[in-house]
Amino acid sequence: MTVNYREKIITLWVVFLLGLLFHTQLGLMPIFHGLSVIESQTATSIGDISGIMWLMLGFFVLPMLAIIATTFTDSRRYRVIHFGLTVFYSVMNLIHLVADLLLPQVIWYQIVLVVLLFLIGLLLNFVAFQWMLMPRVLK
Repeated sequence: MTVNYREKIITLWVVFLLGLLFHTQLGLMPIFHGLSVIESQTATSIGDISGIMWLMLGFFVLPMLAIIATTFTDSRRYRVIHFGLTVFYSVMNLIHLVADLLLPQVIWYQIVLVVLLFLIGLLLNFVAFQWMLMPRVLK
């Protein structure tokens, strides 16, 4: 059986993005039950949090672009950049996990999900590293 790193990477990115969306949804679920949600920063208008919104957009869009690029690109340069991107996401997930553990009220179901996302990220690092080291196949 041939190892198809690109298929594995795309699948892992999709699973990661679904987990990221679920993490956001879990954070908002209290609203649907008449409860308040934890605020990281008080805002009076959308303009107050526009920087955060742009950062969130980037955090979601980069994996989407990585999925598209991985589908169509097999260059060595891209594989190295892609591996760096996966490491960046793993570091960011670890920072997020530590930050969530330091909150006054630890929300354990979110911690479990962030740990799962971190582990998926490590698996993505491993597969991306293997793909990066693989010789380019010319077609």
